[in-house]
Amino acid sequence: MPDDRPNIIFIITDQQRFDTINALGFPYMETPNLDRLVNEGVSFNQCYITAPSCAPARASLFTGYYPHTTRIFKNGDAWSRTWVERLSDSGYHCVNIGKMHTTPFEAPAGFHERYVVENKDRYLQGRWYFDTWDRALGAHGVVKPQREIYRQREDYDEAMGSFHWTAPDHLHPDNFVGDTALWWLDTYPQTEPLFLEIGFPGPHPPYDPLEEYADRYMDKELPLLDVTPEEIESLPDVFKNMREHCAEVDHDSVVHLLDPTPEQRHKQRAYYLANVTMIDDKIGEILETLEARGYLENAVVIFTSDHGDALTDHGQTQKWTMYDTITRVPTIVWAPGRFDVGRTVDELYQWMDLGPTILELAGVEVPAAFEARSMLPALEGQAGNGRDYVFAEHAREDSQGLETDFMTMVRGEDWKLVHFVGEEYGQLFDMRDDPDEVNNLWDDPTQQERRQEMLNVLRDWLIRSHHHTAAWGSAWR
Repeated sequence: MPDDRPNIIFIITDQQRFDTINALGFPYMETPNLDRLVNEGVSFNQCYITAPSCAPARASLFTGYYPHTTRIFKNGDAWSRTWVERLSDSGYHCVNIGKMHTTPFEAPAGFHERYVVENKDRYLQGRWYFDTWDRALGAHGVVKPQREIYRQREDYDEAMGSFHWTAPDHLHPDNFVGDTALWWLDTYPQTEPLFLEIGFPGPHPPYDPLEEYADRYMDKELPLLDVTPEEIESLPDVFKNMREHCAEVDHDSVVHLLDPTPEQRHKQRAYYLANVTMIDDKIGEILETLEARGYLENAVVIFTSDHGDALTDHGQTQKWTMYDTITRVPTIVWAPGRFDVGRTVDELYQWMDLGPTILELAGVEVPAAFEARSMLPALEGQAGNGRDYVFAEHAREDSQGLETDFMTMVRGEDWKLVHFVGEEYGQLFDMRDDPDEVNNLWDDPTQQERRQEMLNVLRDWLIRSHHHTAAWGSAWR
């Protein structure tokens, strides 16, 4: 009996900000293929990750639970069980090409096939590891551009991780992942229903586009958020200390500058955005191949990213903070004929809510214990299905200079609070009047009632979460 459930194509980039897609309102971007998904799909404009770091956010997405439930707080924490197992058990052929960031890296995680590509510039947790991309580079006799090589450049300490790709074009990690997906689609006998997760390593640093892409963005006027001495002085101590740490330790080949020039900031952003356009080109090729192979006749394509990148906004680098530039991610669901086209949803959602959405699309039962909840009602046009508040959390990660024992964010439509356990300081932002999150109202005497209100929301959420997931361990450990 034929299985008429939809093919599900799940595309996840790494460290892509919300403001990187032209059709979402950012005209400096060149993203025609993502624009197509926006214009013909449903865009969730207020979708928030549950952790400002790769593995914790992804573990949350692929399990349906918050980080304090999964106990996955930093890269390298072990996680290998996912709801993909449910898809596989139900009859889907499940394939991962690119990044998932499980630990161990090649854990099956419910997939029938995995072609693993991890971070571009990887300093590993505990053991040496060659992923599929490393092996391809080795087979071509190419030494991967990485920290040891970039450190030899005269401009290394000034470039903030921005370098042209110097190896053959087809071996760039985003091209490699895209081309591997094309190879699989063209080579593997058509199998339906298909769950295909494509994890692009970019635009995560190093910011390493091909020169022709970089040049296009270097010629553009790009928005840069003002960073003032007053804002830097008002930062919580943990973020001040992390700034200093990242200026001394070159994570992912990025030497952070405490006071970069406008030209340096512009170049970093240009190279980062050029990486996005490279990925967009590959997504276009993937969509063409999916259509040629017949997969799009009955398909749902989902595009998103695991968190954003500060790109020197607020004086910060990369992630590990709770600003919207980090926690708010592009989230697009494309399925013309199944859902209305060109629609936006402005209610709050957690990124992990994509998990039960996918399960419901596949006709698979969603575990009642999940903390994630389906976005399908919103996709079908129902209003009022969003969340009143979204949350994100992160534990101490000394290797990144994040010195707080635990950091938690709660965000509603109008207000955001960031709590640092055991500290007197914190962050409180009026998101209506101060969407750029520059004016910290934590100590404002007129906002103490608001601060306590948000702290109460945070407390009640944690209590309810621990009660709701009391039996989680027996199911996943």
